[in-house]
Amino acid sequence: MKNKTKTYDYSKLSRVLFIRGLIITIFAATTVIVFRILSRGNFADAIVFWIAQTFEISYDRAAAIYFSTIPGNMVYIIGIVIIVFMLVLFRMLLGSYTKYFDEVISGVGRIMTDVNGKIALSPELEFVERELNTVKDTLEKRAYEAQEKEQQKNDLVVYLAHDIKTPLTSVIGYLSLLDENPDLPDALKEKYTHIAWEKANRLETLVNEFFEITRYNLQSIPLHKEDINLCYMMVQISDELYPQLASRNKEVKIDINDDIILFGDSEKLARVFNNILKNAITYSDSNSIIKISAQQKPGNVLVVFENSGAIPDDKIKVVFDKFYRLSSSRSSETGGAGLGLAIAKDIVDMHGGEIRAESSSGKTIFTVELPSF
Repeated sequence: MKNKTKTYDYSKLSRVLFIRGLIITIFAATTVIVFRILSRGNFADAIVFWIAQTFEISYDRAAAIYFSTIPGNMVYIIGIVIIVFMLVLFRMLLGSYTKYFDEVISGVGRIMTDVNGKIALSPELEFVERELNTVKDTLEKRAYEAQEKEQQKNDLVVYLAHDIKTPLTSVIGYLSLLDENPDLPDALKEKYTHIAWEKANRLETLVNEFFEITRYNLQSIPLHKEDINLCYMMVQISDELYPQLASRNKEVKIDINDDIILFGDSEKLARVFNNILKNAITYSDSNSIIKISAQQKPGNVLVVFENSGAIPDDKIKVVFDKFYRLSSSRSSETGGAGLGLAIAKDIVDMHGGEIRAESSSGKTIFTVELPSF
């Protein structure tokens, strides 16, 4: 199938060039007519008289010279006049074209240099101006999209770097428990060792994922959805974070029915719940209980995290912003960059869900709403 050639409206340009050419042509014709008129009558007599006086010859001799030189060669003179005006017309049109070319070239140069302004050309080049501005807008849009994609890639790399710390913290925590408590029962040792081994494997997976992103410049990682037993996932996440809970004298109470099933990417949703729970562990009151509950509704599941400790109204609105920390004084304690809740929000958005936070009466509640299919 042949590509259709786009047609443009040259009417303004054609009209301007036609008017200019017509003016030169009319001026040339007028000059010829005036010249012929002036070559006769009183003007001719004046010229004959001037010739007679200048060359000191008789009037009749001067008249003979004049009429044999001017009227006798009128055809040639008119031809020369016409040629001169044609050259003038050609030069004028050539000047117009070069002026237009200069404008177009200047406009092309401004496509990349003039970021915010619009390209403006002569009115007769309106169609060129429109095309250049379209190209400029397209390039700016593509540049913005490329920048956004690059930023998304960078954010994803930062997210992974942040999430690498989660299994690493668990490995260190459980190994520390084993090291500091050599008299632990064998069953507990086996449990802690197994959890540390699982988190070490998770750490390896995240590192591999990190290198895949940097190697192939990926913009996002696709979702691999499957059925997820929510209660089992929450128990597993709570067990993984036991060292952090124990060190702060806090505990998790899970109130979720065994039959509640989510449909989503298990690894990424585990990040969501892990990050919310870690946030609750870090910022809740000392010696408190963190409650996790869930409700099955038509078409979706509500997962609720409730902990004691309020968040001011001005801060609750920005808890999901990247790099935001509720308290700068916590930096040395947690070592985080303020990315956990931003990661959670991004993953929930990828699943077509919603995450929100509210705080009142000394309590903070995070609610995650996810489709159940």
